[in-house]
Amino acid sequence: MKTVLSVVSVVLASVLASCHEDKKAPPPPSATAADPVTAPASAPASAPAAAAPGSSSNAPSAAAPPDAPAAIAAQHVLVAFKGAQNAPKTITRSKAEAKKRAEEVSAKAKAGSDFTALVSEYSDDPASKDRMGSLGKFTRDKMVKPFSDAAFALAVGEVSGPVETPFGFHVIKRNQ
Repeated sequence: MKTVLSVVSVVLASVLASCHEDKKAPPPPSATAADPVTAPASAPASAPAAAAPGSSSNAPSAAAPPDAPAAIAAQHVLVAFKGAQNAPKTITRSKAEAKKRAEEVSAKAKAGSDFTALVSEYSDDPASKDRMGSLGKFTRDKMVKPFSDAAFALAVGEVSGPVETPFGFHVIKRNQ
């Protein structure tokens, strides 16, 4: 229960930060290895190291450009699948079904749908719903590598395609 609350807190801070860029959002709690997305970059070697197919346009070059920000703010929708790390027991969709659902979210967001509304409708992360998908401001090392790589490659206001991590498929919107 404590892990779920921690995840919810992280996601809420992110949503609030992106929706209220005037810094009304609370700072995200410190990351723990049990939190979706916010597992340290030194995640276990068994964790997938690459973003989901189709999200390669969001992959950065090997080294960050010299003018790259040290921290960014983003929102996300997490679409979990059965067997994903920390997935609620109520999740029964397959990995393929989760990817298709994340592709739907990405397409709707890129077509102009309100990202916060998409979080409410699609996210399987209770914290995302409570914090409107906000992850607050974070550095590369605070998120799992595929998530960080995709998020830092986005321009402000841009939405990613599905990004696979051990927690499921994420659709990310960079806000800062």
